Amino acid sequence: MKSLNSLVRKNILSLAPYTCARNEYNGHEAKVFLDANENPFNNPLNRYPDPLQLELKAKIAKVKHVSPECMFLGNGSDEAIDLCYRVFCEPRIDNVVAIEPTYGMYRVCADINDVEYRAVDLEGNFQIKADKLLDACDNHTKLIWICSPNNPTGNNLDRDEIEKVINGFDGMVVVDEAYSDFSKVKPFRAELERYPNLIVLNTMSKAWGCAAIRLGMAFAGKEVIDIFNKVKYPYNVNYLTQLKAMEMLSDPFEVEQWIDVLLTERTRTMKAFVELACCHGVYPTDANFFLAKMTNAQKIYDYLVEKGIIVRNRTRVKLCNDCLRITVGTKSENTALIAALRQYTGD
Repeated sequence: MKSLNSLVRKNILSLAPYTCARNEYNGHEAKVFLDANENPFNNPLNRYPDPLQLELKAKIAKVKHVSPECMFLGNGSDEAIDLCYRVFCEPRIDNVVAIEPTYGMYRVCADINDVEYRAVDLEGNFQIKADKLLDACDNHTKLIWICSPNNPTGNNLDRDEIEKVINGFDGMVVVDEAYSDFSKVKPFRAELERYPNLIVLNTMSKAWGCAAIRLGMAFAGKEVIDIFNKVKYPYNVNYLTQLKAMEMLSDPFEVEQWIDVLLTERTRTMKAFVELACCHGVYPTDANFFLAKMTNAQKIYDYLVEKGIIVRNRTRVKLCNDCLRITVGTKSENTALIAALRQYTGD
């Protein structure tokens, strides 16, 4: 890869970050806090949270097996996605390459940051070809986005092809593993030492059942994480989020039980979908959702809405014509969906 200094925007390299009051006395015990213009009443909510979330990172490290110094925590994965653009991409000059279809925020953040977004279609089986992604790059390509398991297709992308992309690209490769907890494939976050140009995203929103607290993670080499911490807003992860995340991380075995239940329900629901008259088939998945090819996705979506059942209509997404994305819910929720579709006579 190119040197990190040549990939990072010049103004970011020279940036003097905002210094948090809580950082200035780091390493010393303190009992009296008269430095941050806080209200002395209503403890603990009156105090600013740890800007680097050190206690929380130590807990995550035990679960994810990544060093805290190689970890960035943000307001959902979306904050880390946006930071990748702000750190590496010069507006109106640089570009990024991504697979298509995939998670929509990669494109939205590109548009917000005024960065060209180059989409490369997946193959017919929703798989990637490393050569196609690399051929789309030029001297101004700073990032390649890869989501695996991919959203909305659900499948793991070919690991060998991903490694070819990482090895063949001299910029940064971002592998989004938001759904990796539902997969048996070894996560790329375990490969950080092998790949200095790798950034891996993860989240508490999916397997950990904590979408409401908005906690996303980025794993990368220490030098990359140091730059992220320099650019992020001072107190980007609030106290309540940190507190709830630490509570959840104290019992990872419960999460494993949730995953087992969801995988069982995924199999049951997919089998039921295959038998539906309004379903042409379902695609293989490694996530907590699956993509189903329907006879008329829009009509079926509207019908389900009237029944009070909400799924995701992906028919306007490239390569997903007449497809619905079905999130696996509880047994009763999945049963209600299947029952409603068995009564559907709209086509």
